[in-house]
Amino acid sequence: MRISIFDDGAGNVHSLEKVLSEAGPVAHVRDVAALCDADLIVLPGVGAFDTAMAHLGRDAHLLADAIRTGTPCLAICLGMQLLFEGSDEGALEGLGVLEGRVTTLRARRRPHIGWEEVVDAGEPTLSASALRWGYYAHSYACPVDGGHQVTSTSTIEGAAVPATIRAHRTLGVQFHPEKSSTPGVEMVRAFVAEVAR
Repeated sequence: MRISIFDDGAGNVHSLEKVLSEAGPVAHVRDVAALCDADLIVLPGVGAFDTAMAHLGRDAHLLADAIRTGTPCLAICLGMQLLFEGSDEGALEGLGVLEGRVTTLRARRRPHIGWEEVVDAGEPTLSASALRWGYYAHSYACPVDGGHQVTSTSTIEGAAVPATIRAHRTLGVQFHPEKSSTPGVEMVRAFVAEVAR
């Protein structure tokens, strides 16, 4: 399996790469066409919305088309937010793979950093039974509607926010599974195994 991580230089993706490399070679990619040519696209969770979209540039539509047409994608934190039409964090348009706008997290302290319980939203999911807690570092929350299925939630200062979503062949994760201890790592492994079938 060829795995490509979108790397705009915004942060350290070492721990995520270490988990993913068990399934095959992992490339750090800035070129969107090369990113779309992978068997698994990874949009990591570090950086700012406009900065990431600016690095994707005029070829962002290629990435959106690849995800819509079934190329598997693991989208973490900011990566999940990029899937939507826009964000309160920035002025640029998002990928528009999913409908709706990412909004500012309604919390007294932002960024919200720390462990929160992850509660399954109905059907069993990759995050349901094994992973009960996720490690968050975010200031924005994804919408609950938009052509995607919210598969788990976390409650932050009394408000439920999507923790994981599924759409197309994409798993979006608002928390950082690679930093969420063994269950988080197992969730990533389970998704990789799912898309490798």
